Amino acid sequence: MVAPPLLWLGLAGLLLLLVLVGVDSDGLLLIGGLAALLLTLVSSLLPMAGPLQVVLYALLAAAGYAGLRLASQKRAEKTIRPAAGAELAEVIEAFDRHGEGRVRWQGQSWAAQNMDPRQPLSTGSRVSVLGREGTRLQVLPQP
Repeated sequence: MVAPPLLWLGLAGLLLLLVLVGVDSDGLLLIGGLAALLLTLVSSLLPMAGPLQVVLYALLAAAGYAGLRLASQKRAEKTIRPAAGAELAEVIEAFDRHGEGRVRWQGQSWAAQNMDPRQPLSTGSRVSVLGREGTRLQVLPQP
């Protein structure tokens, strides 16, 4: 039989590998992988029954998820409102649930991030360009 720390290490490796290949889009696999990695360390230092390890894994994953949600909400609260002279762009590819899409700005197509993902942006919508991070524009829906 395989020792429990090796099982947790295997789960951590699998989940983190999935994150590396891009399967994880919202951070949940990363949280699960880190929780399994932490549980590998804990279970190798402290002998615990299997059910207790599963409960501890669930608690670690839930705490990580709660932290991710809290950080996400704080980031959304810090959204910068567009200045009066903000430049406008037109949505040419609807934004997905993660707030990513494409806009036409200054005659060119740009990848863009909706800084207020609660408001959906469909093709043809007008947006204000707040700034640029590399080759990705940061935009807000026009009021």
